[in-house]
Amino acid sequence: MEKPRVSTNPELPATAPGRAAGPGDITGETTAPDPSGRDRYLDLLRAIALLRIMAYHTFSGVAWITLVFPSMGVMFALAGSLMARSLERPALGVLKSRTRRLLLPLWIYSATVVLLLLGEGWTPDQEEGRSWLEMLLWFIPLGDPPYPDTVGSDDGLLDSNWAHEAGVILWYIRAYFWFMLLSPLLLAAFRRLPWITLAAPLGLLVPIVAGWVELPTWAESGISDFATFGSCWVLGFAHYSGLLRTIPIWTVFSAGPVMMALGLLWVAPELEEAAWDLNNVSGGGGLWALGFSAMLLRVSPSWKSLPRPIRFLDKPVTLINNRAVTIYLWHTLLLSFTYTIVDLLWNFDLIGENLPWLLDSQWTIFVGMWLLLAIVFLAVGWVEDVAAKRRPRLWPDSEPNRSGRPARARAT
Repeated sequence: MEKPRVSTNPELPATAPGRAAGPGDITGETTAPDPSGRDRYLDLLRAIALLRIMAYHTFSGVAWITLVFPSMGVMFALAGSLMARSLERPALGVLKSRTRRLLLPLWIYSATVVLLLLGEGWTPDQEEGRSWLEMLLWFIPLGDPPYPDTVGSDDGLLDSNWAHEAGVILWYIRAYFWFMLLSPLLLAAFRRLPWITLAAPLGLLVPIVAGWVELPTWAESGISDFATFGSCWVLGFAHYSGLLRTIPIWTVFSAGPVMMALGLLWVAPELEEAAWDLNNVSGGGGLWALGFSAMLLRVSPSWKSLPRPIRFLDKPVTLINNRAVTIYLWHTLLLSFTYTIVDLLWNFDLIGENLPWLLDSQWTIFVGMWLLLAIVFLAVGWVEDVAAKRRPRLWPDSEPNRSGRPARARAT
């Protein structure tokens, strides 16, 4: 699931004709045939998912948005769709490309966090059962890396919880990495037994949640994440293959809410205590996300450009998609910096005495985090372009054409 809140206060029919494969996953790889290479509907979904994650981590009292838009399930479903499209090429080359696109931005982020941790005097052997060798997990996300729950003090540049906030979000990177590596096998199974493959991950949840199977500590988080979100990933296969489109839309929009209701019933005993936060309960969140994602992907209009009423969102949506890895990795660390900056602004009488409402507002924190992200975009965001073997750009809010220059907007 997403990390705990950081505020103080994750035999098939032929592909449907004319379906462009969109960017879907966090790495933003595109293989669609149109000149821009984008499916703007999928771009929009991913942008919404990332914004929802950031809002969840910023605003207090909004845990219910995990029900309104289950971002992690949607992101895994979009990623599975693109992975199925990519695997029409030789699997080894696809895995090599995907690994490069994920790891290069991760290395920049991880090196920054690790240097900050070492600068605070922390070492991995201070954590029970951890060793220096496990520091490699910061850079090769096969498991959860070591980090302290608290480090330093609240009087320092960052609050004492910043390391936990910077490390815990890597669960999604680890889960994505494993889904990516397993995709050739999962796709082969899906082509033989599509419905069984789709349902199998969620079937693992029953013995895990019921406690019938005791997982080893080293495998607990990875297997639990696979069981929770694996069906969403395989749903992406069904989307790309066209299997999902063979199901009447009324069937999907009837079955989807039923799955969501079953998921809600599953977690109902814990939900009120968890403040209606699906991330703080086990089990049924996967069913909720699967039903929700199935309806979104069944609609899937495959836009080559955003519809006119929301065309004003074109540049923000493009920027978010071109810097999706950077946004996901850096936003919680920058959120901690934003809180520190706001605390410092209280010391300025001109601001603290005349604009207390501004400093008290969580919207100030949210906007401040985006301002810091803009700096990160300029400083290291271009690494995503290098990893994708694109021409590096500081502010990629438009799609380059085949010559590498920004493409003009198409008139419609």
